[in-house]
Amino acid sequence: MSFRATTYVEDVSPGRGALAPRARYASSDAKSLSLNGSWRFRLSPTADAEDDSFATEGYDPEGWASVTVPGHWVLQGDGAFGAPIYTNHLYPFPVDPPHVPTENPTGDHLRRFDLPGDWPADGGATIRFDGVESCARVWLNGTELGEFKGSRLPHEFAVGPLLRRAGNVLAVRVHQWSAGSYLEDQDQWWLPGIFRDVTLLHRPAGAVGDFFVHSGYDHGTGTGTLRVDSETGGRVTVPELGLDLATGEAVTVPVEPWTAETPRLYDGVLATAGERVPLRIGFRTVRLEDGLIKVNGRAVLFKGVNRHEWHPERGRALDPATMREDVLLMKRHNLNAVRTSHYPPHPDFLDLCDELGLWVIDECDLETHGFTEQGWRDNPVDDERWTPALLDRAARMVERDKNHPSVLFWSLGNEAGTGRGLTAMAEWIRGRDPDRLVHYEGDWNCRDTDVYARMYAFHDEVERIGRGLDGGTRRRRELPFIQCEYAHAMGNGPGGLAEYQELFERYERLQGGFVWEWIDHGIRHPELGHAYGGDFGEELHDGNFVCDGLLFPDRTPSPGLVEYKKVLEPVRFEGDGADGTVRVVNRYDFADLSGLALEWSYQVDGETVASGALSSPRPAPGDAADVKLPEPPAGAPGGEAQWTLRAVLAEDTAWAPKGHEVAWAQLPVTGRVRPAAATGATPALRDRVVRLGPGSFDARTGALLDIGGVPVNGLRLDVWRAPTDNDEGAEWQPDARYGKLWRELGLHRMRHRLDAVETDGGALTVRTRVAPAAREVGLGTVYRWTSDGERLRLTVSVTPEGDWTVPLPRLGVRFGLAEADTVRWFGGGPGEAYPDSRSASRLGHWRSTVDALQTPYVRPQENGARADVRWAELGGLRIEGDPEFWFGARRWTSEQLDAAGHATDLTPGDTVWVTLDHALHGLGSQSCGPGPLPRYILWASPAEFTFVFSTTR
Repeated sequence: MSFRATTYVEDVSPGRGALAPRARYASSDAKSLSLNGSWRFRLSPTADAEDDSFATEGYDPEGWASVTVPGHWVLQGDGAFGAPIYTNHLYPFPVDPPHVPTENPTGDHLRRFDLPGDWPADGGATIRFDGVESCARVWLNGTELGEFKGSRLPHEFAVGPLLRRAGNVLAVRVHQWSAGSYLEDQDQWWLPGIFRDVTLLHRPAGAVGDFFVHSGYDHGTGTGTLRVDSETGGRVTVPELGLDLATGEAVTVPVEPWTAETPRLYDGVLATAGERVPLRIGFRTVRLEDGLIKVNGRAVLFKGVNRHEWHPERGRALDPATMREDVLLMKRHNLNAVRTSHYPPHPDFLDLCDELGLWVIDECDLETHGFTEQGWRDNPVDDERWTPALLDRAARMVERDKNHPSVLFWSLGNEAGTGRGLTAMAEWIRGRDPDRLVHYEGDWNCRDTDVYARMYAFHDEVERIGRGLDGGTRRRRELPFIQCEYAHAMGNGPGGLAEYQELFERYERLQGGFVWEWIDHGIRHPELGHAYGGDFGEELHDGNFVCDGLLFPDRTPSPGLVEYKKVLEPVRFEGDGADGTVRVVNRYDFADLSGLALEWSYQVDGETVASGALSSPRPAPGDAADVKLPEPPAGAPGGEAQWTLRAVLAEDTAWAPKGHEVAWAQLPVTGRVRPAAATGATPALRDRVVRLGPGSFDARTGALLDIGGVPVNGLRLDVWRAPTDNDEGAEWQPDARYGKLWRELGLHRMRHRLDAVETDGGALTVRTRVAPAAREVGLGTVYRWTSDGERLRLTVSVTPEGDWTVPLPRLGVRFGLAEADTVRWFGGGPGEAYPDSRSASRLGHWRSTVDALQTPYVRPQENGARADVRWAELGGLRIEGDPEFWFGARRWTSEQLDAAGHATDLTPGDTVWVTLDHALHGLGSQSCGPGPLPRYILWASPAEFTFVFSTTR
């Protein structure tokens, strides 16, 4: 019996027994055996609760449960194996490095396996673990191999002499908490388990071992230089280039370069006496030149995203199909870069980035964010005792991923403060791989980094940086700038993407950024839909802050991703077409436009009346060309007309089919015809009901009862919305948090006082005051109704009263309809839009159901508005607006939406609540970034707006 667990679990070293890190590759002829699948499993509450006898020969795991590997045990067993924990930066255990709690869930795993019949007889073999959280101790056939930390990094053990033809037993003890946990505080679910592949690899005599492909590109001569260094020698062949050379030998030949836009790969083979390894070689050079990040001699603009690995059922245990889906979605939404926040990804993901084309910032498995709570005191990255563990993590990242052309940067980690350990990592990385750049956001003086990186800098600061007015050290002033995190995509938002992109494109020093983040980390839950922090009874948690992605947990693109795609478009159509031409601008960094086809369509009142192809110019990157538009189609009906121009893929590509839309624009031709005045009818009182054209009103209160027999419930001024995550903001934000201010003022409980109901000639006028209890501010509101006998016109006049120091969430009217399912409208669509997130809103004639209008954010909040609506039809009513309005409809009120914590809390009622808004407050991204820009803040001010109602029955 042994009780060594606490000793190694709390040891600051990276472990013992593992082989030196090396490049990851798939051999052409050396055998491998996946040990994924069903493992026997036993959970203990502490690290020392069980002895080591389970790893001895002949142990019978009778009564043990089973878990699937790769997997996390807390996501299996229907709660029998514990539960996930979510914290943003707080450690869910006492901070006393390197110690961890006695209550340390520990999972013992057993896997029995036989060797295949064709497994070679010689004894060379290793067992490779690609990811185990957070500390593992390993035995094979009763012999201890060692232990390791570094959850998202590979570890290999030599096992050749221990293998048998049949009856092998692999035993792995995994501890949830260890000294390594202090280095892995990465704003994610804490999920213990063997969550990446476990593989037995045959290592024949004379096997390749480690190798390093050096494949630079000279843009001046159009040649690439190839050299492959190998620890065991051998030869390299690249048939397409006619190359056959010894390892260590360099050769220069004409090649096509690799870029994220043109991911050209050459197939090769590295062969030694015992093994052949396929190579996928991409020729490219990344340099810091003239204060800019340049690839193959050209400055690049990163249109990126941060990507945690996530699956709503399997956590970080991703399968190849899911990883490919991620990359395809990125490419199809015009992204060109990914930061692997905050650890190296599954290695298959980088293969996909090479193949399909994405720039990569490969980030080390390091974050110590929780030490901010004590002013970074005892931070491991500034404690030399931890430096070997930091260097081990850096080496395991670099050695595994060094042969990927997609990787431009090595990132030291994330939110780990500063210290000697980070400097040691940077020095080691530069010594090992001087042909890539080093990134680390926390180094604002740029002592150890090659780029000035920041998170969530506001627009005005980004502009100052772009203009070189930000100050800082001389070295920092000479470096390019990226936002390694910006535009926090939590809930409804982010707003302000277009304004950020405009800055990136205006100032050369600003080389783009990476939106936070790719996917909501909701966990599929039978009662809640998707669970987030606190839903598993955590004593410390950060709620739905874990749901802050451009994809919903099921990988459905959010409106934020659709907006980001539009903002990032690599083709721009400039000009208004008034002279019969439009300028086509190529915003790619490397590709011309030969892979795209241009199309036009001509719409009148949102309906396409003609379409065709445009000539497709091929301007070089950064250049433009004029394209002639056709004549407007003869005989087109009258109405609001526009051109819609599209750039689509001309042929199938590896990431999208022919016809996939890359970019679009709309050019107005004729303006909108405003709704005609609806006047002339006279109000008539009968049986305490005022009748005005198709409308009926309560004579005492002036309340609208129906329009043409369609019942209408509770029409009144509306200023409240269910606050978004960005409205609520973050507690550390220095600026106003509008959701909090709205509640403090009482905008969620406005009172409506009736002052007068008047019939003056041809109008019914209702005068009210709308105000919150306990406050003196209010909104004087006048509803003036007129009719021409067929249509009913409402003009709403709003006058602020008192000193309004808080903006309004919205300004418009809402009412209820008893029946409504299908919605038609002419305006922006097809998806939702808000004042600072409307670039993707396309003017057209759209149809939807009421249910499909809703956006299913994991935590319910304001959603579903459609922009620039001219008219909408639902429930037997047609509504026209003057000016255009924001439209929404849902089967619950804003108050009910606000009260819901999960989508399953929303129960559809018998009423469809319709919102017709004159104005909306912007979104911003204040859940972690800036609030709305000043021009998108809805301050209370005098306003007047009109709606015209008629029936469609």
